[in-house]
Amino acid sequence: MDGIDPRAVPSGTGCVECEAAGGWWLHLRRCAKCGHIGCCDSSPEQHASQHAAQTGHPFVQSFEPEESWFWNYRAESYYDGPRLADPQHRPLDQAVPGPRERVPRDWRRLVR
Repeated sequence: MDGIDPRAVPSGTGCVECEAAGGWWLHLRRCAKCGHIGCCDSSPEQHASQHAAQTGHPFVQSFEPEESWFWNYRAESYYDGPRLADPQHRPLDQAVPGPRERVPRDWRRLVR
């Protein structure tokens, strides 16, 4: 499928930009083209959709346990897609939201 590379490995276990800036996220999304891990649109910074807009990579897959859906930013719709390279989700012991030590006490007020 154009826009998906099943061989691309995840860039890490957390949002690349949030990790670099000392931020936090609610849920994680994985770029299906290059493996970039970004935070979801409910997270304060919405790095996954920013990555899609900047790179033109339209598909993300949830990087949450027990979720395998794909989202196409261009079509604004869900898709079925191929199995991507492991790992399939964030570590099970990783807090949501996370990372635990950086999540503000009033985090519910800050999510969309």
